[in-house]
Amino acid sequence: MASYQLTLTRKQVVAEGTLAFYFEKPRDFSFKAGQCARLVLNDPPETDGEGNGRYLSLASAPDEPELMMATRIRSSAFKRVLSSLEPGATLTLKGPYGDFTLPDKAERSVVFLTGGIGITPVRSMLLQAIAEHQQRAMTLFYANRRPEDAAFLDELTQACASSSNCTLVATMTQAQQSSVPWQGEQGYVDQAMLARHLDDLKASLYYLDGPPELVAAMKQMLSQAGVADDQVRTEEFAGY
Repeated sequence: MASYQLTLTRKQVVAEGTLAFYFEKPRDFSFKAGQCARLVLNDPPETDGEGNGRYLSLASAPDEPELMMATRIRSSAFKRVLSSLEPGATLTLKGPYGDFTLPDKAERSVVFLTGGIGITPVRSMLLQAIAEHQQRAMTLFYANRRPEDAAFLDELTQACASSSNCTLVATMTQAQQSSVPWQGEQGYVDQAMLARHLDDLKASLYYLDGPPELVAAMKQMLSQAGVADDQVRTEEFAGY
């Protein structure tokens, strides 16, 4: 797989404990919305047992001018070094990888089920589909503890408001602990919540991503609702 040198242009807090990193896009680098890449630190001052790199989703849409990745900031050596980098720092990108991507033909509606930092590949797919004026209905169920924890929530709210093909259903599991009022859905995504917002649960393609236990629970929920296995796409985030 090809390697590319990246230059960090800026970083931004996009939720509590979550940073987005923006890079100059190499001229010869291309990817499909929803894919990931391996981001490698160049000569870091510290490392850990997993090495100098991590697989991260490309959260930017292919048509956006910058490459962007976002991650929860944890206590690992990799994330300590990554979060300390300043604009001008160089890193190595390997990829892209993965087939967690939308089908070329927009023949069937799509439902995204995700939470937390699992929003990164979904952001890429959803914004690209809107930019291309794809004629497919898309519904995003996005779960977080509080609005403060929901990366890109305002951006995705505005994007879906601008498109008749996109519906955003954001839900908070600990809304009472938020410092801002929340008027949307509350609780975990379950079959009853899906039924409130979808006319036919069996009609769509489903894209599930997040930690393995969350993906497994959502797959079981869809199976119990009668959704066929071949209508479900999954991406598990190890080390979530």
